[in-house]
Amino acid sequence: MINFQPLRDFMDQLTAWRIPGADLAVSWKGREVFRYQSGYADVARQKPLADNQLYNLYSVSKVFTCTAALQLLERGRYILTDPVSLYLPEFAHPRLRQISPNGTVTLTEACRPIRIVDLFTMSAGLDYDLNAAPVPQVFQETGGRCPTQTVIRALAARPLQFEPGTHWQYSLCHDVLGALIEIWSGQSLGDYMQQHIFLPLGMTDTSFSLSAEQEPRLAEQYRFNDETQQAELTPRGSNEYRLGSEYQSGGAGLISSVRDCLRLADALAHLGKLPNSSDRLLAQATVELMRTNHLDPVRQQDFNWDPMLGYGYGLGVRTLVDRSLGGCLSPKGEFGWGGAAGAYMLIDPLNELSIFYAQHLLNSQEPYVHPRLRNLVYACLNPDRF
Repeated sequence: MINFQPLRDFMDQLTAWRIPGADLAVSWKGREVFRYQSGYADVARQKPLADNQLYNLYSVSKVFTCTAALQLLERGRYILTDPVSLYLPEFAHPRLRQISPNGTVTLTEACRPIRIVDLFTMSAGLDYDLNAAPVPQVFQETGGRCPTQTVIRALAARPLQFEPGTHWQYSLCHDVLGALIEIWSGQSLGDYMQQHIFLPLGMTDTSFSLSAEQEPRLAEQYRFNDETQQAELTPRGSNEYRLGSEYQSGGAGLISSVRDCLRLADALAHLGKLPNSSDRLLAQATVELMRTNHLDPVRQQDFNWDPMLGYGYGLGVRTLVDRSLGGCLSPKGEFGWGGAAGAYMLIDPLNELSIFYAQHLLNSQEPYVHPRLRNLVYACLNPDRF
């Protein structure tokens, strides 16, 4: 028997604790079976979350970008083993940063090329330092516009942290993938997603920028201050990963609603099939490849975040490989990703189950919130198959 009261109680506990607002939807076998919101979109004004509230997705954007890139894989625009330099020549001779025992830094040419698969799997040797050259220089030279491809081409001058393909490190890999989508498709990243993901899925509230109608629906964003024990307001509309007015970050730039994001999760939970249609977002074989663990033992050791115990990493998504390590009630092959302000996508093809959760709190308490949400959904729903 389905009983979602423990899930409601948990969300209420979160908003009584330190999270200003919590917003969750669950779809099972193609039908929304749970929708609940707790807390506020604006704490100072005591404004409750609305059904069509908008949020910064941050790194959940990566699931969209990897889905878009995999669509273009299916159309033959590239293969995963292609070097990135085939499409972005600036990456032809990546340099490797090495530090000697006495602290001397030297730059040598990498022995391996960066391949497309290295971008998907966060194995390219890039980092996530948004303040390091050349990003500020591009901002200045373009008058704050920072066109996506201009930034990414300049990024190629940065030295790598390790030989491509040898380690896992969270980085701007999926931003580079976003620039490649523009090259392969001949469209901006946002226009490509609009035509090939948002429109087919009926997602009317997802984009890299807000319209005048949408702007008031963006929830206020907070950062929790451990000293004051208060959630403190951040500047309206702030997102440090939007590097300029024209930059579309494939890794962290999208804004969306819970119901919109549930549509993508649900399509992937049905192995790429669009709801109520014979059409597909992706082929079943492509979704299976996406949720296959692509990490070798060395890179698996690098992928050691606490909430990821028991998970490997596929093509831009976590994927569950060992239920026992993290005490997961979800089955092997469950996959998805989260975002810096607390968004969380879970996709389970075995049970045709999808979850999307949103909040707007930087330093999001992810290690506490996400595993508990996951397990509570399975305990409340009690699906027949694991």
